Amino acid sequence: MTKTNQTPFYYDQPALAGIAHKLLEMARQYGATDASSEVSEHAGLSLSVRMGSLETIEQTRDRSAAVSVYKGHRRGHATTSDLSDQALAAAVKRALDIASHTAEDPFSGLPEKRYQPAEQRSLDLFHPWSVRPEQAADMALVAEAAARSVSPLIKNSEGAGVSASHGQFFSANTAGFSGGYPYSRHWLSVAPIAQRGDAMQRDDWYSTSRRPEELASPQDIGRYAARRALSRLGAKKIPTGQWPVIFEAPLAVGLMGSLVHALSGSALYRRASFLLDAKGQQIFPNHIEIDEDPFIPAAAGSAPFDDEGVAVCPRKLVDRGVVQGYFLSMYTARKLSMQPTGHAGGAHNLRLSSRLTKPKDDLAALIKTMGKGLLVTEVMGQGVNGLTGDYSRGAFGYWVENGQIVHPVEEITIAGNLKEMYAGLVAVGSDQITRGTKTTGSILLDRMTIAGS
Repeated sequence: MTKTNQTPFYYDQPALAGIAHKLLEMARQYGATDASSEVSEHAGLSLSVRMGSLETIEQTRDRSAAVSVYKGHRRGHATTSDLSDQALAAAVKRALDIASHTAEDPFSGLPEKRYQPAEQRSLDLFHPWSVRPEQAADMALVAEAAARSVSPLIKNSEGAGVSASHGQFFSANTAGFSGGYPYSRHWLSVAPIAQRGDAMQRDDWYSTSRRPEELASPQDIGRYAARRALSRLGAKKIPTGQWPVIFEAPLAVGLMGSLVHALSGSALYRRASFLLDAKGQQIFPNHIEIDEDPFIPAAAGSAPFDDEGVAVCPRKLVDRGVVQGYFLSMYTARKLSMQPTGHAGGAHNLRLSSRLTKPKDDLAALIKTMGKGLLVTEVMGQGVNGLTGDYSRGAFGYWVENGQIVHPVEEITIAGNLKEMYAGLVAVGSDQITRGTKTTGSILLDRMTIAGS
């Protein structure tokens, strides 16, 4: 087990595979009827600066092994950061002891072999970034300085940060599955504060990618974040009323997240979703499509299999506004008497689009289409009820009249019901942005309640 020269890891994939299979052998030896294991390693650098000075720097290197054992339908789980044979054996015994004290659950157990992928695709998920701490600090300082250079009104900052993250894992189970791969995630962000008199406003922007060369430049990120903060100065309240609302693309991603939660197996079998029995129902207007593709090279949500080793595949989640499926792990699929969809661990590269959207339909065009209403760029609080779909959150945005932004707006609450919001999705902008595993443009909703002065 030697450190490779090409990666930041101590172990190579065959070494991780050997440990994962050793855990399975121990589990069988000590009396488990079935078992699964995962061995992982992480190495990373993260630092932050503020007002031209280095604030924090953290370099991490860790490793762990996890084992789940089954005694019939009783499950136990244990982890260890010590990968010696003695520690692995102790972890297996702990897991078996937990299983012996766990209630029977007829739905627990490994996925059947028929759900395993026929092959493990290579998806270009690992791009190591050998950035040194001093280089990362320089990038963060440049981003913050670029923000402060935009205007003398940028008088303060919550800082800028750089992160280079590398991980790898290998998992296996006694049903015959085994597989793993390395991956990377890199990040650059800045959050300036604008001030005029006693009024202060902050905003932020960031760039993230598996490939370090695809990160936006520190100068561009800093300047854009500063312009966003400056545009918030002069914010005021607006009267209470019902108006059309645009969710800027980064926020529209959050509405997709609420959809994923409502269609997830755990919410469905607990009957804690406002979209019970939604498959086959028209939830969106017929111009809306949501596609899912786990095989996009280097994308954040790409994977050759899910966290249980179940095969994944591209699909259309919403077709002409109609829901086509759910997000099911093996356990939740059994609870619902359905088939697993390969979503233990979450969604894979969802893209919301409208068949009506043209390339020229950017955010400015969407604002013009709205005419009069509210452009929302930030929401606060956790006011989303997954059971009823009721939505109520504090918000910041911009009041629009005659298709033009008039002034920024603060101290308001926007409210509605997600079912009605989805059904009232008028248009999707061409200003597509990816945040995590989801991609969408800004979206125009026909109406929401705005509580102001």
